[in-house]
Amino acid sequence: MIAVQRAWQQARRRKAWITLALLLPLALAAAAVAVRLAGLNLGTAIALPCLLLVVGLATWKARQLDRRWLVRQLDNHAVVQDSSDLLFASTDALNPLQLRQRARLHEALGKAMPDLRPRWPWRSLLLGWLGGLLVIALALGWPRDGMSTTALRDPAAADAVSAVATRLQSSRLQIQAPAYTGQAVRTQTALDAKMAQDSALSWSLRFNGTPTSAALQLHDGSRIALKRDGEAWTAQWKATRPTLYRIVTEPALVQPRLYRLDVAPDRPPSVRVITPDRTLVLAAPNQRQWALQFEASDDFGVAATAELQVTLAQGSGENITFREQRIPLTGSGPATLRRFARTLDLAALGAQPGNDVIAQLHVRDNHTPKAQTAQSTSLILRLPSEEQVLGEAMEGMVKKTLPAYFRSQRQIIIDAEALIKARPALSAEEFVKRSDAIGVDQRILRLRYGQFLGEEAEGAAKPPPTSDSLPTSDAPADNHDDHDHAHGDDHEHAAGGHDDHDHGAPKAEGQPVFGSATDVLSEYGHTHDHAEAATLLDPQTRATLKAALDQMWSSEGELRQGRPQQALPFAYKALEFIKQVQQAERIYLARVGPELPPIDEGRRMSGKRDDLGSRTLSIAPLEAPDPAIVAVWQQLGEAGNTPDLDALSTWLGRNQSRLTDPLSLAAAIEELRLTPDCSTCRATLRAQLWRALLRPSPQVQRREAPDPMAQRYLDALEGTR
Repeated sequence: MIAVQRAWQQARRRKAWITLALLLPLALAAAAVAVRLAGLNLGTAIALPCLLLVVGLATWKARQLDRRWLVRQLDNHAVVQDSSDLLFASTDALNPLQLRQRARLHEALGKAMPDLRPRWPWRSLLLGWLGGLLVIALALGWPRDGMSTTALRDPAAADAVSAVATRLQSSRLQIQAPAYTGQAVRTQTALDAKMAQDSALSWSLRFNGTPTSAALQLHDGSRIALKRDGEAWTAQWKATRPTLYRIVTEPALVQPRLYRLDVAPDRPPSVRVITPDRTLVLAAPNQRQWALQFEASDDFGVAATAELQVTLAQGSGENITFREQRIPLTGSGPATLRRFARTLDLAALGAQPGNDVIAQLHVRDNHTPKAQTAQSTSLILRLPSEEQVLGEAMEGMVKKTLPAYFRSQRQIIIDAEALIKARPALSAEEFVKRSDAIGVDQRILRLRYGQFLGEEAEGAAKPPPTSDSLPTSDAPADNHDDHDHAHGDDHEHAAGGHDDHDHGAPKAEGQPVFGSATDVLSEYGHTHDHAEAATLLDPQTRATLKAALDQMWSSEGELRQGRPQQALPFAYKALEFIKQVQQAERIYLARVGPELPPIDEGRRMSGKRDDLGSRTLSIAPLEAPDPAIVAVWQQLGEAGNTPDLDALSTWLGRNQSRLTDPLSLAAAIEELRLTPDCSTCRATLRAQLWRALLRPSPQVQRREAPDPMAQRYLDALEGTR
């Protein structure tokens, strides 16, 4: 059996070598053609996949010689007697006669093993290699650029042709980023690159001809001269701006192309506040310290030290004084992401109740020669005064004595859920009665919030009566037995920072009653439920509050009909909208001193208005697109017209700052300049130019004339005036 396995492996190896020998000249010929048509780099890129394909096919061909093939080959020899399948059968499945025949086959094959290797196809190999070598010779030896065989035989003509046909043989670009970036020097063969601003670039180019001069032509018209250094041409340049360039030589370079250099400017650092989580923090009673934590990031690293600016604002009204001090901080963590922390001692700063402590972190990066700076948002710690603390306590005491007409939306939900749970123990009439009472509370709350949107109140100024407030045989007429209880802190804040405190019922005509909570509130409190207050809300908050009112309306309708289960989704949605209104962003400005220009005492009380600037904003006319550029865009759309690319390049140089991608437009211009007959290049440039042109402002369209029916309607409207 070992002899059979050895012969089988030899046959497989012979099959693989035959396949390699047949396909290898085809792969080499394809690589030679690619080198001739597209250069050495593309030829190498095509040759490697071809070789891998040849190896794969050889392996596949060898694996086709499987066990079935082996059985057929062994059966062709008389010594096997058509019994080779017994060699691979299981011993348990054979009868004694078959086992005896199998033993005889082992003995016979051990003495004389037949040769299973396929024969070499010498004729096919000879034809394949001759054809491949012929294609390789034609691809590499055929005259280039119209060279004749006579010129090749003439040494002088050959030298002249080689001098004209200048090609880029090899290239090397070295990029040395500025030291502050911490990037290592890198070298690449590609002439397109992306680097940090102010990087030092060094080119080293080799040509297969002998040009008399060479330079790098930038798209803005400037040139970087290439100097001869032995067989190489070198140049240096500092990348201060993104640019396009191409290699120009004398004689001209064969197949010139554009290369792109993208320059990434150093971004300034950014600062994020970690602690506290709000810009305005109200100090807790007897607070002695204030913890601050910041995180600064930069693309190339933040300086290890930063500066914390702390300003103490004291006083009130116009009598405010400021005291500022700067505290150096040392960061921790990697250079690109540093953390700065500091715990301020309020007593050491001299902060007293009623003062504001304002903190701001200033950081800088490692950019040279001048570092870029950034600062965090201003953080304010407000220490409440004793009067404010007493006022808040007094306001809480007054709230406790107020009547509970105005339910909070959360309390309405709680009452509705409690009513649903108690439904089995209540009669149908009692259940509908309590649901209607909750619906009345929902209506009162809806009217209250509606006043912030300028809606008119429904009914009289006093709270509307509920269904259970009317005298009946088994219920008193002057209370809400089921749900008149205090809500404490469960009231939502109204929009725009107004708190949802309960307002008492309006006073009746006549003398105020001493000790009435509503009279105390109306005299010493504040009112804000006026339609004019709606103008204090931003449009987004108004829209959210309007959506809450719509949900309250739907909830009220279901509750008044005795369906609290159907009212709960609307009530929950209203509560969600109210919470969004509460969490609307508020802006707190730091208490800083005004920086007004000095007053000219000589002009005071004189009435002279000389040199006073006009406060009227002038309307700046929209710049119309350059007619010459519009003409170029139109010429590009017409076949046969030659566009003025020089005027387009001049316009691009003037408007480069306002374009989002000026290099792409410049590349399209240069491509069309190199190949004027390229229709694809014309279409690409036209598309790039369309994006760069200024859009005309929309004009007011004249209204179309009405049809006879519409005209009669308009005439009827005129007659009714």
